[in-house]
Amino acid sequence: VQLVESGGGLVQAGGSLRLSCAASGSAFNINTMGWYRQAPGKQRELVAAITSGGGSTNYADSVKGRFTISRDNAKNTMYLQMNSLKPEDTAVYYCNAVGIMVLTTRLFEVWGQGTLVTVSS
Repeated sequence: VQLVESGGGLVQAGGSLRLSCAASGSAFNINTMGWYRQAPGKQRELVAAITSGGGSTNYADSVKGRFTISRDNAKNTMYLQMNSLKPEDTAVYYCNAVGIMVLTTRLFEVWGQGTLVTVSS
């Protein structure tokens, strides 16, 4: 299973960006997906997560009310809509997926390569 992120870039404070994370591979079921970020000199932190049916989400306090996580299971794609961006949101954003391989029932956890989001003041 592979994850590929897209949608990062440079935006002014107060602006918006939408990140996408597409999963590819064969014979897998993804349970939980999430977005993490890592700013320079800081540890990677959870930004938002969503369960398989999209019925349960959770957010870091720092992004509540500004970011929205969603997923399209038919496309094996997850999104992060980021509004009212702040300079402190600047980081490399990574997507993460936890699931199970259908044929072997082996659990897996995979990470994307990361996409840089830069918010200028």
